[in-house]
Amino acid sequence: MTSLDAPLRAHVFVSGKVQGVYYRANTRDTAHERGVDGWVRNLADGRVEAVFEGEKEAVEAMVEWCHEGSPRAEVESVEVEYGEPEGLSGFEVRA
Repeated sequence: MTSLDAPLRAHVFVSGKVQGVYYRANTRDTAHERGVDGWVRNLADGRVEAVFEGEKEAVEAMVEWCHEGSPRAEVESVEVEYGEPEGLSGFEVRA
């Protein structure tokens, strides 16, 4: 396995106008398209939190996507912590 397809985990916090603009649904759909596992949820402080697991290239593409997000979102910042995958399967929107 090369470093490009090595599994990677990204824990992401997105700030800005990211709730009530279909950010979670768009994240889920984009993750499905790219074959990335994980989850996404709204936080009480107005941010969106997500975890992406999969091939390094696909996970990094999802992190980049978070900077734009859904068409109605206004992303101010994206914080990312990388780590070892925990073996998530599928992608879900959490409450």
